[in-house]
Amino acid sequence: MKQVLTLLAAGLVSITAFAAEVPELPAAGDAEAGKALSATCAGCHGADGNSPTGAWPKLAGQHASYTEAQLKAFKSQERNNALMYGFAAALSEQQMRDLAAYFETQAIAPGAADPALVEAGEAIYKYGLADRGVAACAACHGPEGKGVASAAFPSLAGQWAEYTEIQLQTYRDGSRVHPMMNGVALNMRDQDIKAVASYIQGLR
Repeated sequence: MKQVLTLLAAGLVSITAFAAEVPELPAAGDAEAGKALSATCAGCHGADGNSPTGAWPKLAGQHASYTEAQLKAFKSQERNNALMYGFAAALSEQQMRDLAAYFETQAIAPGAADPALVEAGEAIYKYGLADRGVAACAACHGPEGKGVASAAFPSLAGQWAEYTEIQLQTYRDGSRVHPMMNGVALNMRDQDIKAVASYIQGLR
């Protein structure tokens, strides 16, 4: 930046030329606009992003970057879901950002883990299963399950166990594609998936 300012001061580069080299930042999401749009989502995901059952994910508190990326994936059919395609297909990129911004501002309703599965689930979440090459969930999603917004690693804490189980199963069988998650889930057994999904539901 210091070099650029020196060049500008010396007249060796114009402000117009410099501006042309600066990438345009994506438009920010408008949470208020997203709230108005969210009425169409409420039937499955709840008015505040807290879905009533594990058949549908909780969106409340999810990183806007992740929610926006998933809406784009549904629209392009990179992520295959006929119901979500129907909703996402009609959304502009700005509307996706607005919805994602709204749900990020909502507080997720906390869940609880099955006490009988906590020990096994915690071990998998924190340390993985080294003997089968299963990486620890905490490595990407954090010890408290908050994820990393800048890397589009989703927040998991409080998510319905049922929904997490289904997603891990689809990663395992390859019907949902994500190079990292397909590799993680490949060698997980049903009991592993059930235990870690329950543990995640209880994170807060």
